[in-house]
Amino acid sequence: MLSLSPGMAAGNHSAVTEFTLGGLTSRQDLQIPLFLLFLGIYVVTMVGNLGMITLIGLNSQLHTPMYYFLSHLALVDLCYSSVITPKMLVNFVSEENIISYAGCMSQLYFFLVFVIAECYMLTVMAYDRYVAICHPLLYTIIMSHPVCSLLVAAVYIMGFIGSTIETGLMLNLSYCEALISHYFCDILPLMKLSCSSTYDVEMAVFLLAGFNIILTSLTVLVSYAFILSSILSISTTEGRSKAFNTCSSHLAAVGLFYGSTAFMYLKPSTASSLAQENVASVFYTTVIPMLNPLIYSLRNKEVKAAVQRTLRRKLY
Repeated sequence: MLSLSPGMAAGNHSAVTEFTLGGLTSRQDLQIPLFLLFLGIYVVTMVGNLGMITLIGLNSQLHTPMYYFLSHLALVDLCYSSVITPKMLVNFVSEENIISYAGCMSQLYFFLVFVIAECYMLTVMAYDRYVAICHPLLYTIIMSHPVCSLLVAAVYIMGFIGSTIETGLMLNLSYCEALISHYFCDILPLMKLSCSSTYDVEMAVFLLAGFNIILTSLTVLVSYAFILSSILSISTTEGRSKAFNTCSSHLAAVGLFYGSTAFMYLKPSTASSLAQENVASVFYTTVIPMLNPLIYSLRNKEVKAAVQRTLRRKLY
């Protein structure tokens, strides 16, 4: 599993050419049931997010900033679930859960791209709701198509910048062990395999993760503080209910995502067990991408109406 290159041996460093993924469990009797469970989750994720993107594209009534951002949220969910889940499914039914060093770092890189993009996309969606509720008369001016395109571009740029920095830090580490006690290549499990000091990398990753999570979550909180103030100032119960309904789906998605990511990255590395970390990471890497399209479709009258219109066009 380990190979030592001559150049690195001279510098007293070891190089791992491939890793073994420990997976979710070592119990053989659970491999097939877990394979079927996560296959079902992944199919629902694919169908739900692709369906949301297609539905928004086919219905002109949904060509608004809110649904433009929602279609990109669905794309991000689809991508970062696809970075993790297919390899995990293969590992459930294979005898050796091997991943090459290059494959591991590539998986880490693209996972970070999309998970950071998810943070900022949820933030942009909170800003969109703030403008819609607090400045309704200026909404079409503030959230013009060029502005929306610029915000989405900034989301992906932040994802690529953050991932490039964090993956670059991980590439600078030397690894002496090959068994990753996790089901995919994530930062914290990889740092535990390093034979070099990880203090500087751990602090840098903590600060970068903290910056992304705290900046975006504070922006979301401030946006919703203004939104709540505006909703409470609405005189009619019907008006307050309508305004709250436009935000409830987004609030649910935000709470699920930030709760699980903060648990994983904004804590000391010894603060939780491996089982707890696996549950939290499974939640935000596989479950949340499945739940987001369900949250936005089941709690959204416009999406339900668009589904009905689309089905009528296809059937009649």
